[in-house]
Amino acid sequence: MNTFRKKVRAAKLRQIPYVTLAFVLFLLTGCIAIRPAIRTAYAAAESSAECVIEVSSRRFLHEKDADTQLPMASTTKILTALIILEDCDLNELVTIPQEAERAGGSSVYLRKGETHTVNELLYGLMLRSGNDCAVSLAVHRSGSVKQFSALMNIWAAQLGAEHSSFRNPHGLPEENHGTTARDLALISAAAMENKTFREIVSCKFYPPEGWRNKNKLLFDYEGACGVKTGFTQKAGRCLVAAAERKGRLIVSVVLNSPMMYERTKELLDRAFSQ
Repeated sequence: MNTFRKKVRAAKLRQIPYVTLAFVLFLLTGCIAIRPAIRTAYAAAESSAECVIEVSSRRFLHEKDADTQLPMASTTKILTALIILEDCDLNELVTIPQEAERAGGSSVYLRKGETHTVNELLYGLMLRSGNDCAVSLAVHRSGSVKQFSALMNIWAAQLGAEHSSFRNPHGLPEENHGTTARDLALISAAAMENKTFREIVSCKFYPPEGWRNKNKLLFDYEGACGVKTGFTQKAGRCLVAAAERKGRLIVSVVLNSPMMYERTKELLDRAFSQ
């Protein structure tokens, strides 16, 4: 019996080197498999296009594929808000049209026939990204979404945004609706020079409706003061952000950026260090 046990023990000992070798090979192949995955994750975190601008001088501080036209989702609403602020009185009453109720996407749940002030709709537009607010304001200003979109293209050209094409006031996917990171930076820089626009996009909470701003950067980045988030499946995650430190106002644009907040913080930090 003792002899049998000794033979079994000896057999097990002879197996140990093979087990150890197999374990080492497993670790090595695991590491080899993980490294490409890590590289892929880093690549996925990159934005399709980026641009950073100093507002006062209109000097570009950073560019990456800044002239490539891309969909921009709800960052479209930056130009919508600027036009409305320049052309309408904040206290004007807006009657909500049928098409606003059917806008789809993000909404503040407006209903046909309701009346709201321009001011209220602008907060719904920029804090909660209400597509129904965008349509209501567009129809109020120009009579139809189509006519307002034509006006947006005129404004974009006047602001130096030469490679943009607007087809709606909200940014939902539509053929030929797109901009570039550079154009969006120029539009946003002009918007941030409008005092009321800046008050709205820097607002963290809108108590009358209990609205909280969707722009998380306002809550955790020093000097953050705007401006707008955006997302559709086609456009990916988009963020136009503004921050001011020591009197210096910087605007950052990232389009199709999976880690848009992290990337924006990096770009703003780099800009303020220049």
